[in-house]
Amino acid sequence: MKIELASISKRFGSVLANDNISLTVEAGSIHGLLGENGAGKSTLVKILSGFIARDRGSILLNNIPVEIANPEAAIHHGIGMLHQDPLDFPALSVWENFTIGRLNAAGVKSTEVLTKNRTSVLTAKGKFLSKKVAVGELKELASQFNFNLDINEKVGNLSVGERQQLELLRLLSLGVQTLILDEPTTGISASQKDALFAAVKQLAAEVKSVIFVSHKLEDVDVLCDRATVMRQGRVAGNAEMPCPSSKLIEMMFDRELAQPNKPPTARSDVALNLHNITIKDDRLNIKIDNLEVQRGEVIGLAGLEGSGQRLLLLLCAGLLPASSGTMIVNGTNMTRKSYQEYLQAGVGILPADRLKEGLVSGLSIREHVALRSPSKSLFVNWKDTREMAQQAIAFFNIRGTPDSQVERLSGGNQQRTQLALLPVPLNLLLMEHPTRGLDIESSIWVWQQLIARCQTGTAILFASSDLDEIMQYSDRVIVFSGGNVSEAIDTAELTAAKLGRAIGGKLNL
Repeated sequence: MKIELASISKRFGSVLANDNISLTVEAGSIHGLLGENGAGKSTLVKILSGFIARDRGSILLNNIPVEIANPEAAIHHGIGMLHQDPLDFPALSVWENFTIGRLNAAGVKSTEVLTKNRTSVLTAKGKFLSKKVAVGELKELASQFNFNLDINEKVGNLSVGERQQLELLRLLSLGVQTLILDEPTTGISASQKDALFAAVKQLAAEVKSVIFVSHKLEDVDVLCDRATVMRQGRVAGNAEMPCPSSKLIEMMFDRELAQPNKPPTARSDVALNLHNITIKDDRLNIKIDNLEVQRGEVIGLAGLEGSGQRLLLLLCAGLLPASSGTMIVNGTNMTRKSYQEYLQAGVGILPADRLKEGLVSGLSIREHVALRSPSKSLFVNWKDTREMAQQAIAFFNIRGTPDSQVERLSGGNQQRTQLALLPVPLNLLLMEHPTRGLDIESSIWVWQQLIARCQTGTAILFASSDLDEIMQYSDRVIVFSGGNVSEAIDTAELTAAKLGRAIGGKLNL
């Protein structure tokens, strides 16, 4: 289906998020939409998918003007959006989530019907459809794209990549002819990314159109036929793909971007020592015989999602006890001490889920500053916290005010806020996916701050699904694969190919 957006504009208060945007996506094509955080990409695709109403402009589908008042209307017109965080019901099974759109289209509360009747669901026309038929349709669609999903598994137990696959199948079952993918490669494994790209190419071959929203130039280069670059709410340019990255970056930022360089770490003082550590959960039994991390050193944790990296980070943060072994931070034995004692020992953590675990939805930047204040007084000095919040906003270049609620900030600004809240100094900083969902400029800025921390003696352990990020910023790399953990490997001895093989199970490089 051919999509035309003509002179689309949208304002939120004083912010002009979309300023006279025009864009054409041909049927059977994969169209990239690039831009830094806050460029207006999400606003534009939410207008097309019915989540936001435009102020001005028109939408044409196959040359016919249409009105898209809500997501249901978008689905009716054959437009579906796969969000960065898929819209699903974690407590329900895979097959039950697969049927959700049919129930909503029929004007019925999905969870209410599924709770009352586990053997049948309603179709969009209000007719009942047996579980057997629904499951058959799900399995048939999944086989077309080589997706391996357990139909009875709770969605809450799936990885982000598996949830994406389920949402993609659900949208296709509703007859979607134009698919919008919002940062789809964020937080998924390499194999899931390959499966997603193969599915997208298959959809294009079926003359469906795809809008691929991303900040990853390499993904757009590999997948897309054409790309539109947005900057500050406007179209900065268009390019046929493949296109030199330097040209795309210049359109995105109106300048070249310099990558930060991390000086080699001098092996001197030990910031972290793990000895005969065992960490267990319901699936994994992780063993680390001995690990010494130097002050100022960066250790990258590589592996498929759920291979144990998070367990190690939680252990080192004092949020998960070891089954056995000893842990020493900056010369102090921290084995089985409380999280509060870890904080006092100069240990900080930046979780991947910024709003669920790192920040508090509903609270402002100033209120977060108050929460992190070292003052022991029972009363908050709001004047002081406002000044502190203003200083943090200025230094960390956060696009917001002291009274901005954190859930209203972009992903990049939420990460900047998390960094601003970290105490100084720190002995050990632990991070999950520090640049997940961030554009190139924000990612570079984050690492500039982290490298500055290293130069003051902070040791860093970070997990990332981005192998380029692991290779670029780590002094050494630890690989997690199938419950096994490698020795710490000097990055100078690694290539991306070797690292990929290690993640696949060949740990003896």
